[in-house]
Amino acid sequence: MSKKAKWLSFSIIAIMVVVLAGCGSSKEGNTGGNSKASDNGMTITAAGSTFVNPLFSKMFSEYNKLHADIRVNYQSIGSGGGIKQLTEGTIDFAASDAFMTDEDISKVKNGVIHIPVTVGAEAIIYNLDGIDKGLKLTQETLADIFLGKITKWNDAKLKADNADLSLPDLAITPVYRSDGSGTTAIFTDYLSTVNPEWKEKVGQGKSVQFPVGVGGKGNEGVAGQVKQTPGSIGYAELAYAVNNNISYAQVRNKDGNFVSPSLEAATLAAETAAANMPADTRVSIVEKSGEKAYGIVGFTWALLNVEYDDADKKKAIIDLVKWAYRDGQQYSEELLYAKIPEAIAKLNDTNIAKIQ
Repeated sequence: MSKKAKWLSFSIIAIMVVVLAGCGSSKEGNTGGNSKASDNGMTITAAGSTFVNPLFSKMFSEYNKLHADIRVNYQSIGSGGGIKQLTEGTIDFAASDAFMTDEDISKVKNGVIHIPVTVGAEAIIYNLDGIDKGLKLTQETLADIFLGKITKWNDAKLKADNADLSLPDLAITPVYRSDGSGTTAIFTDYLSTVNPEWKEKVGQGKSVQFPVGVGGKGNEGVAGQVKQTPGSIGYAELAYAVNNNISYAQVRNKDGNFVSPSLEAATLAAETAAANMPADTRVSIVEKSGEKAYGIVGFTWALLNVEYDDADKKKAIIDLVKWAYRDGQQYSEELLYAKIPEAIAKLNDTNIAKIQ
């Protein structure tokens, strides 16, 4: 081999060594500890309530703009599904519109803290051609529809409360949640509160045996089922009714007034609850008194563990949830959810400080 050839060979080998060394250094710098968190960020996994999903989608998107290294993977699978995953330890936190019982909490290895993040109203949505507003329902007629006792829209009881409407001779198709649902828990809590027969025969819970009707998965599924089924009636968080342009009824309240679900009604419920909030925040707020009160309302709670093994993940979760019930509340009203009152936010501060 000539001197020139030897020199070229040596140069190529030297360049390859430098390149390989650089690649090795880069790979080493991207593994482990803070370097990985800094370069790749952190993903917080959560699951549960479909009731709160429109608000969470907005909140978590805005939070990521402020904290580009933090991403939230939220699965809108229903409160029951979220609680199941929290119990199994496969997510960082859950969201539920039904608070957990002492028995439920005892099954979670690292404990549970309830943090209210919003208050919402449930709309009684319906599909009646030519009647896009003005339908009135009493506590009795609403319960009787879902009990299967009122089966036609021109039933005498419905006509008595809706003399100004031309109700059709059309079968009623109730639509309910087919999955474990906090939205169902609020709705059946309401029906159990206002109707003794419902309380005795069906009861309250995330999953109950509805006497009649068809099921839909998630608030999305119920809204979709009602929208495509003439004569149907169902229940869904108000945002789903508004966003899908679905008609919803006025429901008679405890004071005897017919009231529509609204941001104002949800806000009133939140403020009323704040005055007598238990320390652990587990409380029902359906069917409260007030001229403008609306009966079918409830909290959504972020369900956090009392203990987290990963200190960095724990801090990220606490920072995120604190932001949600404080600064993140600025996005509530545009999506028809009520802001968390300051008294409840302070209670949240106390409870979230217990996380180890």
